[in-house]
Amino acid sequence: MATPPVPYPAAGSDPSQYVRTREKGSRDVTYPAAPEPLTVPVYDNHAHLEIEDGVGLSLDEQLERAGEVGVVGVVQAGGDIDSSRWSAWAAASHPRVLAAVAIHPNEAPAYHAAGRLEEAIAVIDELAAQPRVRAIGETGLDFFRTDEDGRPAQFESFEAHIALAKKHGIAMQIHDRDAHDAVLETLERVGAPERTVFHCFSGDADMARIAGERGYWLSFAGNVTFNNAQNLRDALAVIPRERILVETDAPFLTPTPHRGRPNAPYLIPVTVRYMAAELGVGVDELCAQIAANTLEVYGAFED
Repeated sequence: MATPPVPYPAAGSDPSQYVRTREKGSRDVTYPAAPEPLTVPVYDNHAHLEIEDGVGLSLDEQLERAGEVGVVGVVQAGGDIDSSRWSAWAAASHPRVLAAVAIHPNEAPAYHAAGRLEEAIAVIDELAAQPRVRAIGETGLDFFRTDEDGRPAQFESFEAHIALAKKHGIAMQIHDRDAHDAVLETLERVGAPERTVFHCFSGDADMARIAGERGYWLSFAGNVTFNNAQNLRDALAVIPRERILVETDAPFLTPTPHRGRPNAPYLIPVTVRYMAAELGVGVDELCAQIAANTLEVYGAFED
């Protein structure tokens, strides 16, 4: 598998200046109108706020918009060295942000091919020691975008990240795409961290039952609202309420009716209200449960 060289930031570079952009294509890149605010505050369990999409919003603007609709905290997730350093900086600089740091499974083969996977994981180890870095993530396995040649590096990276979550006593956020059985087998074989979260859960009811029995958390994103996502709604119906989290995966997976437009933490209320209707519970009740679950996994946002 041909792999490009892995860029590394210059020593001493300012992580706050890092930014990624998302390909606009022919999408409508205007942000949707803000939804009705939630009465009971809730948290966005997983976002990539270093990515500019559409007109772009600064981190302060993202947090301000979120707070106005009752989304009072965001877990900012990294996927390589640059974005993980940015995530750690964002958490250290903003009391409503906590960080997750990792080498994404689709990045692991590139680091491995460059002979720098071990070095990259050592950087994640250093970042994970910071007090407002509360998770290793996103890590895991992706058999959709990485072919068989890259999978050994994914397994190596995943198991190393599991060890880091245990070493630092923090949560782990899993990226799992077309690799359900392999992810579950790895967690069982190696031993999952005490607080294991399936970010943007993509399995079905059977997998959700296994996750619930093992004490894992499932985080639902805006795709739970998509017409073709009955498997996610079936999973939501069977997972214990104390194991439910919600996320944007911003700027991706914008919930219906705004699918395709830029996503942001302030749109969490759209997804939460949809989930509450699916479960047949009050929005306030579900928000209170999700907030309690989030704090159990990551701890308090404000020191």
